Amino acid sequence: MAASETVPPSPPTAPAAPSAGLPESDGARLRRLLQARQYGELLAAADALIAADATHREAGLFRAIALRLLGRVPEALASLVVLEQRYPKFSRLYEERGQCHVALRRAPEAIAAFDRAVRLNYALPTSWAMLERLFRMVGRGGDAADAAAQIATLQRQPREVVTATGYFLDGDLDAAERRVRSYLLAHGDEIEAMRLLARIGMARKVYDDAEILLEAVLEIAPDYRAARAEYAEVLIERYRYVDALPQIARLLAEDPANRHYLRSLEANALVGLGEYERAMVIYRELLAAEPGDADLHLSLAHVLKTLGRTPEAVDSYRRAAAHRPGFGDAYWSLANLKTYRFTDAELAELRALESSATLSPTDQFHVDFALGKALEDRGDFADSIRYYERGNARKSELSRYAPEIIEINTRRQIEVCTREFFATRPGVGAPDPDPIFIVGLPRSGSTLIEQILASHSLVEGTQELANIQHIVHELRGREPDLANPRYPQALATLDPAEFRRLGEQYLATTRVYRRGKPGPVPFFIDKMPNNFRHLGLIRLILPNAKVIDARREPMACCLSNLKQLFAKGQEFTYGVEDIARYYRTYLELMRHWNDVLPGWVLRVQHEDVVEDLEGSVRRILDFCGLPFEPACLEFHRTVRTVRTASSEQVRRPINRAGLEQWKNFEPWLGPLRDALGDALTGYRE
Repeated sequence: MAASETVPPSPPTAPAAPSAGLPESDGARLRRLLQARQYGELLAAADALIAADATHREAGLFRAIALRLLGRVPEALASLVVLEQRYPKFSRLYEERGQCHVALRRAPEAIAAFDRAVRLNYALPTSWAMLERLFRMVGRGGDAADAAAQIATLQRQPREVVTATGYFLDGDLDAAERRVRSYLLAHGDEIEAMRLLARIGMARKVYDDAEILLEAVLEIAPDYRAARAEYAEVLIERYRYVDALPQIARLLAEDPANRHYLRSLEANALVGLGEYERAMVIYRELLAAEPGDADLHLSLAHVLKTLGRTPEAVDSYRRAAAHRPGFGDAYWSLANLKTYRFTDAELAELRALESSATLSPTDQFHVDFALGKALEDRGDFADSIRYYERGNARKSELSRYAPEIIEINTRRQIEVCTREFFATRPGVGAPDPDPIFIVGLPRSGSTLIEQILASHSLVEGTQELANIQHIVHELRGREPDLANPRYPQALATLDPAEFRRLGEQYLATTRVYRRGKPGPVPFFIDKMPNNFRHLGLIRLILPNAKVIDARREPMACCLSNLKQLFAKGQEFTYGVEDIARYYRTYLELMRHWNDVLPGWVLRVQHEDVVEDLEGSVRRILDFCGLPFEPACLEFHRTVRTVRTASSEQVRRPINRAGLEQWKNFEPWLGPLRDALGDALTGYRE
């Protein structure tokens, strides 16, 4: 490096963020040693932590910092290579790599490292400061000015918020939340802090809190486009698609430069509303401009699958996988068609991906489930179940499912919703008979029942609607006491007029989904399976609704759930004990509803539908007060959108092949059989 290219001195490196996986006392000790310039002791402490757990991200970073400050820069760089293999998106490792290249007077390499750091995490003042100096040194004045502008932007924000933002962007949600909450308690409303807390809520899937925070931000700063875009995202996540679309339209008018992202949001909202043709047009438009966008190919494929255009969906899923090597969701989506068979080359590719050390945890479990299905289709059940179990274990590690919450709710439902309780509240809700609820467990045959009913001229199929859950959330309130929840106890204190209001609210908010058939259609289907937990509420707000309990033999049903990777929700399906507990809870609660509301729920056994289709169809139609129509027997000819995992199966005539499929895995299902216990016979009671 020429003398004129002397690298400027490094500003002090900011202490690394403590991780949720790193005990606070250890993190504090490492930071104290760094600040005291006890670099030898720092290296020893980091090595000790790594020896105990080689995956400790911050210990690995502190090790590299100590090596650099001890003058052992090549060793520091080698240490960072190891760290990068485990954490390729950890911004601070690239910041430290930049510092190492500065120490070695390598300006181009330093610029590349700091640039990578700020692309991953824009809240790194040290990296921006180094980039500004390096750019000026090599004569890149425009880039230096851009870096200076970023520094000025960060300087206008509270230092604590910048620090917390850096933690958040590096995935340290606990550290970020502690910092930003502490700041808000001390300083009150500050829009960047509130927005950051909302983003943390979104990352944790606590969308109700995020919505409230973002509404407050927009009340203070209505022109804050980034916050409005995040608000639209939250509305979509909360199934409030109708509310999201005006927010997106406003952003498109004000921020045309961000059209790609905003149009993607718009398409997502349209998918939520069942406007698949319109969403498809948007995805194709976006792909014309960005043909290499793997996520867009995946989204388009999902729409094509829902519309029944399976060959086109397969092509789009394959394009998604081609444009992003290791894209586990693309492979699982092919498997999830249920009718797709992987080629030998694709199977070999999946095996290679599964053994890759660089695959993200999310891609890993998607690949595991895809392999499970691919090998099941080839009759290799021993290897298949092994991959299903591995995928479930990996998915369960990322889940926050607590079975006790469901079980507490079940006990409370039984305590509150007694026969006397309903006898003193007859007909208090909205009298409309429109909804037909299909409840039960996923993979219980509910999509088949829905398709049969949706083939009737007087019934419209919609989708798994979240509207009952929204009402439950309204009754439960924010920050519920999980040990003593407000719902369902709140049902006992509501005025009768409130039940009618909630019933009318449900009917009004579901009307937007009733667009599948021309003219007014008197009945529609809500196929959210988890609504079995809220049949007491449904009876109170919609006393004339029909309810069908879709039930399936427990071993077949539970195994089918254990083999299924759901797009979202249904977290109870990723472990033998959890699925068995949930199934037993379901049986307990359905027995209760049948006892206190006799004759209100029709139980339909999946095996009976397969064995006697016409008899089952006539029974279902009679229960719903509908005349028999032959189209219900020819359900597979009905052209409509189907969003569930059974979408391809219900487009074919009924067959018995699936009834005994679970027995292929019987040698490995002892733990499931033991966990189900008396449910193995009690499901017919």
